[in-house]
Amino acid sequence: MGLLAIIGGSGFKSLPGLQQLDARQLETPYGDTSAPVTRGRLGEAEVLFIPRHGPSHHLPPHRINYRANLWALRESGADRVIGLAAVGGITPAFGPCVISVPDQVIDYTHGREHTLYDGTTGEVEHIDLTAPYSDALRQALIDVCSECGQSIVPHGCYGATQGPRLETAAEIRRCERDGCDMVGMTGMPEASLARELRLCYASLAFVVNWAAGKSGSIITMKEIEENLDLCAERVMAVLTAAAQSC
Repeated sequence: MGLLAIIGGSGFKSLPGLQQLDARQLETPYGDTSAPVTRGRLGEAEVLFIPRHGPSHHLPPHRINYRANLWALRESGADRVIGLAAVGGITPAFGPCVISVPDQVIDYTHGREHTLYDGTTGEVEHIDLTAPYSDALRQALIDVCSECGQSIVPHGCYGATQGPRLETAAEIRRCERDGCDMVGMTGMPEASLARELRLCYASLAFVVNWAAGKSGSIITMKEIEENLDLCAERVMAVLTAAAQSC
């Protein structure tokens, strides 16, 4: 079995408690990764880690080289990937500090390098994305959350928007009509590229604010950062347990 890889999002440019063994900057067919791939120990388990926004959180969502990151993780020995996702909550069950393991995604992004089959390899493959996340890895995360006493919503539809700006209230109303429970900026093309690379991929999402128009007030970075801090310990508890069993 290969290694579990963790992709850090907002609030996770590093993993507290990760004992670093080495870090490698890989050359990829798709250009530079967001950061070197770190190999380390989380608890007793060896894992891989990369911060998708870079080590100083300098890469906006639409400038992340998702293809290079996932390719580098696979080349480093990963066969399972957990993507961390700070999101805005849309529907009532997804209020601030709720943790979720989403089961569906709607892609509103544009202009991103969203496939390995871009005409340069001489082949095209049409992957099935009916279930955009690995059922097995999702269930393992759900089970781990239960075992370590972390309450979660074990489903949800993630709406992936372009960013880096936050959405308008009208855009969030559209997302809700479409069936989205949460909104973020990095869920796609990460999920579909993982499928193209034959990686088992699941998202661990944590709500850091109500989405636009859902709270009656404007969204502030202070609010987001405070909720990130509140979520961080719980997310790390889940990741540490998942590293031992997923």
